[in-house]
Amino acid sequence: MPRTGRLTAVAAALAAISVLATACTGQSGTQAADDPKADVSLTFWHGWSEPGEVKAIEENIARFEKAHPNIKVKVTGNMTDDKINQALRAGGDKAPDVVSSFTTDSVGKFCNSGAFTDLNPFLQKSGVDKAKVFPKNLLEYTQFKGNQCTLPLLNDAYGLVYNKTAFEAAGIHEPPKTWSQFTEVAQRLTKPSGDSYEQVGIMPTYHGYETKPVRLAAQWGATYFDAEGRSNLAKDPAFAQMLTAQKDLVAKLGGYEKLEKFRNTFGDEWSAEHPFHRGQVAMQIDGEWRAAMAKKAGVGFEIATAPLPVPDDKAGEYGKGYLAGTVMGISSASRKQNAAWELVKYMTTDTAAVVSFANAIHNIPSTLAALDSPDLQVTPELKTFIDISRHPKSSTTPAQADGGTYQLTFEDFAYKVEKGDVSDLPAGLAQTDKQIDTDIAKAQ
Repeated sequence: MPRTGRLTAVAAALAAISVLATACTGQSGTQAADDPKADVSLTFWHGWSEPGEVKAIEENIARFEKAHPNIKVKVTGNMTDDKINQALRAGGDKAPDVVSSFTTDSVGKFCNSGAFTDLNPFLQKSGVDKAKVFPKNLLEYTQFKGNQCTLPLLNDAYGLVYNKTAFEAAGIHEPPKTWSQFTEVAQRLTKPSGDSYEQVGIMPTYHGYETKPVRLAAQWGATYFDAEGRSNLAKDPAFAQMLTAQKDLVAKLGGYEKLEKFRNTFGDEWSAEHPFHRGQVAMQIDGEWRAAMAKKAGVGFEIATAPLPVPDDKAGEYGKGYLAGTVMGISSASRKQNAAWELVKYMTTDTAAVVSFANAIHNIPSTLAALDSPDLQVTPELKTFIDISRHPKSSTTPAQADGGTYQLTFEDFAYKVEKGDVSDLPAGLAQTDKQIDTDIAKAQ
């Protein structure tokens, strides 16, 4: 069960990282002096908690320790960014040496504050050419202004998971590729029931789990910042076009209030009671894990996957999507950075390690070699997301000094738009730009 950068859950953690700039006085990669061949014990913190995920981590660590008998790894799971930040601020022997985080939006702060050490010197010393190891998009969200303070540890792509049985019953024989087709299909699959619904084609509101503004903005090819680094929401027409298209879809499916009332009947996103599993929604914007979770929940319909639709005038870019993923780094305060690098290098660049982990938790491998590995277990549903991750037009949200705060600001504005609380969209976007620029200036 991936938890990749869910903005509403990490706002406090992002704010907490800012104090680390003065707290972190550890070694840089070029100064690390510990002997990686000496007997040493490392502390590794990660966020996975589901038994199968924890087992997959432990199996990879066991393989690492067998290959590096001098290095023992103490593993602690279910660690949030907030807990990680508290430990890094406190320092001492109880602080982790190596950390993995689901929150790609934290990378800008991790790098900017010095909480994590720059891995470029370690990569160079080990002869690892990162451009030949990792997909380009993944390198973009794991570094900030040239500081490669994290590396990718598996990858998430976002697409469309849909109820193929419901499609066929409605006479729909292929997934929608353009936004106009998507709107039509969503309407045909929606079944009103009094003042509520038996089923909606898609839950289009931004609180609908993974139906986030950033996922949709990627389909419009939106550019968040201009060449000078200023917020670009008002100047790039893609943002207004996306917000308008989503608001129109909300209206065509019954309106914001009616949809939100129905959404409040949905079960937990990570349980068998998910609305897609229960047939309450026929299409779900989600990641590569959803199809496997639905099958595990024992759904009584056929599942299929496809890329998210694109605007009609970008039909040639169909197949792209939004990318994110787990990141891994070394605490700048660690006194065991060379040994810690051996663990990070193994977990993030060893093909067998990456493939086995991806197979175990149904994520997309984060190295080019692992993506091409014959050992990768690729179901038809997963192949869709692998193809999205490799599409040249797939994109992610750029790292910033304020972490994901700028995304929260954009998301808050999008909430107001879909509710009908914004009468002047261009002016609202311009005001949002000012707030984003102010927040980033404060964080630098």
